[in-house]
Amino acid sequence: MDSKLLSKVRIYVAVILLQFGFAGFAIVAKFALNKGTSHYTFAVYRNAIAAIVFAPFAFVLEREARPKMTSKMLLKIILLGLLDPVIGQNLFYAGMNQTTATFTSAMSNVLPALTFIMAWILRVEKVNLKKRHSQAKMLGTLVTVGGAMVMTLFAGPILGLPWTKQQNHDDPSSSTHPQNPVKGALMIAAGNFGYSLFYILQAITLKSYPAGLSLTTLICASGALQGTLLTFIVERGNIGIWSIGWNAQLLAYAYGGIISSGVTYYISGIIMKEKGPVFVTAFNPLNMVIVAILSSFIFAEQLDVGKVTGALIIIIGLYLVIWGKSKDQNESRSDLPLHQQQALDSNLTRKDSNIDTVDDVAISGPTLSSTTSFRSKSFKRSDSKIYNVEILNTIPEPTTNIRSKSFRK
Repeated sequence: MDSKLLSKVRIYVAVILLQFGFAGFAIVAKFALNKGTSHYTFAVYRNAIAAIVFAPFAFVLEREARPKMTSKMLLKIILLGLLDPVIGQNLFYAGMNQTTATFTSAMSNVLPALTFIMAWILRVEKVNLKKRHSQAKMLGTLVTVGGAMVMTLFAGPILGLPWTKQQNHDDPSSSTHPQNPVKGALMIAAGNFGYSLFYILQAITLKSYPAGLSLTTLICASGALQGTLLTFIVERGNIGIWSIGWNAQLLAYAYGGIISSGVTYYISGIIMKEKGPVFVTAFNPLNMVIVAILSSFIFAEQLDVGKVTGALIIIIGLYLVIWGKSKDQNESRSDLPLHQQQALDSNLTRKDSNIDTVDDVAISGPTLSSTTSFRSKSFKRSDSKIYNVEILNTIPEPTTNIRSKSFRK
């Protein structure tokens, strides 16, 4: 398989696997909260476990790749630890306590729209309303959210599938506690706002701190420390909430920490380097489709026309987002002036197979504006070697330097 195609396939497989991880977390978390678990200690233990598990991998695998810590980077990590592990997770759990797992999953589907709007405002996501691919991204985001709402709000006739039974199943995560759906919805919406800001800031931070495992560990550790401080302030004198046993609560802590925090932060970071935060969150409604399908097999739950229709709408919306993002990448490559594209192609497609690196090359042409900066990640030579090339900012002379950054066969 072509390496470029394989790289694209890996990205889509990874983002879909993330949704499988999310699919079961709402039920697991709801079950633990119904057993009396404090949402404050839930967030603390979840992130503490993630930091402990990922720290050895980050220390060993990224010893040389880890950038030097600066005060500016430390502030970003503290803010990241505040946005998701403290604000996002605590509001999410508090809202879940007031509603059901199904309602929580449905409310979480506003995350793609929130992330798109915030990324657009902060200029992390490139949007040109006159371009079709930008319109497709906006429409696709709205369509995925709409499809998730259709799955939740509309039922319709039952589809008599051979592996399902004609009986009602009680939700194992349903709560016997008094619930307030309006209050819960507001809390979950506020938590989603924290999540969207977290994804955007993570994408920005990874540009200057590319060590993903180390960043994941530091975010979880920061979140655990800040969450501990918050818990001591809010739940002062209530020592019983810190108790841990070999039970379902511990399983929820471990699942949430390792899968929903550690693995999610790391894999999301890898995907965001290529596709951006909007692409990652655009797949969020897919977890409702996964839950519906798995539940029909595992719990023999009935599938109805509403769920199937909503799932098809979500798939259409995701296709629009994917198409728009692919056109974004093609447009970024075409932003280079024609004479520079031709010079790059001529120097990077030389047939001399003995040349393993591309030395500094000067390209003749007019001086670019001092505010112009281009970066192109990979070019494929005719000898099937792929080189990563960086185009530096303009220098005073009437030439622009191209420096070989790295290559792989």
